[in-house]
Amino acid sequence: MQFNRASGVLLHLTSLPSRYGIGDFGKEAYNFIDFLKKVNQKLWQILPLNPPDHEGSPYKCFSAFAGNTLLISIDKLIQDDLLRVEEVTNVPNFSEEKIEFSKVIKFKNELFLKAFNRFDELAEGDRYVQFKKQNEYWLSDFCLYMALKEHFNNRVWNYWDADIAFREKQAIERYQNKLANKIRYQEFLQYIFSKQWNELKYYANHNNIKIIGDLPIFVAHDNSDVWVYPELFDLDDKGNPRKVAGVPPDYFSKTGQLWGNPHFKWKRMREDNFLWWRKRFEKLFEQVDITRIDHFRGFEAYWEVDASEKTAVKGKWVKAPGYELFSAVKHHLGDLPIIVEDLGFITPEVNEMKKKFGFPGMKILQFSFDEKTPIKSRPDGYEKHCVVYTGTHDNDTLLAWYRGLKQSKNTSILKILEKYYGINNEMSEEKVCWALIEVAYKTSANFVIVPLQDILCLDNQARMNYPGTVGGNWLWRYKREDITKEMEKKLAILAQKYHR
Repeated sequence: MQFNRASGVLLHLTSLPSRYGIGDFGKEAYNFIDFLKKVNQKLWQILPLNPPDHEGSPYKCFSAFAGNTLLISIDKLIQDDLLRVEEVTNVPNFSEEKIEFSKVIKFKNELFLKAFNRFDELAEGDRYVQFKKQNEYWLSDFCLYMALKEHFNNRVWNYWDADIAFREKQAIERYQNKLANKIRYQEFLQYIFSKQWNELKYYANHNNIKIIGDLPIFVAHDNSDVWVYPELFDLDDKGNPRKVAGVPPDYFSKTGQLWGNPHFKWKRMREDNFLWWRKRFEKLFEQVDITRIDHFRGFEAYWEVDASEKTAVKGKWVKAPGYELFSAVKHHLGDLPIIVEDLGFITPEVNEMKKKFGFPGMKILQFSFDEKTPIKSRPDGYEKHCVVYTGTHDNDTLLAWYRGLKQSKNTSILKILEKYYGINNEMSEEKVCWALIEVAYKTSANFVIVPLQDILCLDNQARMNYPGTVGGNWLWRYKREDITKEMEKKLAILAQKYHR
């Protein structure tokens, strides 16, 4: 699918300002859309919207379909008379710069329960009935799963009592009765999430801002989809993964990356023409306008490692049915507004599949200046049909990257930056960041996306994620006053100057 020339900002919703410890669907999200419109941006890219694990990772979720209910706005619940103002007076002294997940979860859940007790399904009438009907493929299973997780002290599903872990019919009926109110509470949360998100997305689209979502290829083992459809995943008879996902050793990591997600049983998925995938894409395209597919390479061939291994070194490439899958999804949904993450070691077969479906790939500015980089992979040589990023949630910020070049005395890249782009040591760090952003804007690429951290010229304290590490990621938030008039002016001029 061809995209018109445009620019936008990468910012996950959790990074928005809010007095409740985490970004949400409230006023600041609408303010951010106003900001994008004011500075001539047309795209807002976010990370996955699914319910993250306790570390807050949107790439390790309890469902491939459900929404992250921590994004529900408390203020909107007050507007809808589901909470009273006096119930929201003792707001803890949350950090404005970092998310304290356990503190936020405790605080928000107490208020959500109060809102639930005031919620009247009948008053919502048709909208609530329609929501349940539209989402019947996943909703009741997910809500039961979350109620069971709480019942079994948050243990992974295959450590629950065997009858319910392996979904015996009588056990399911027994727990549906026993946990009926907890299940209804989860349904309520998903309904409110959907309602608030749809309102925000409508506001974005109404202001000519398209939302770019994100689809991780794999799901976590601790996930309702794995519990409901164990036959679609490579598990042993105890429900543990037999083979797990990752990537082999490379320039960045001597032992590769062992992600630990269970692999799919592609043969079994073919039998119903990839129904689970078709439903997954259908849900995502209801929520967003364009989707970025993470680790696109894994749809052509994936790195398979035995679950007993401690690193990703001993693995092998196994072919995946990407062509069949995307053909089925396209047949089912029509044109696919998809961007693919095609970074790292990419084979001709992956490029061929990308070309066949017309999916634009990604270019990362930070990886484009090495002297070994072929001219066509430098910014001046980028093709039209691609998306340029100054960096992603997995990279250093631009400022940290540039500081790293200077510290390591990487003269080859510094010389290229000076010779071809006029960027040198005499310039202030802020000027360097803006000069690099302009390099991205100037390219032929249809889309250019810049993380807000780079627009704010921040160092790695604002970095979102360090791949392969546990803890300390996904925490960054910006403050209202960080966005200045001067910054708005620079961004608006760039978008205008380069016809974006």
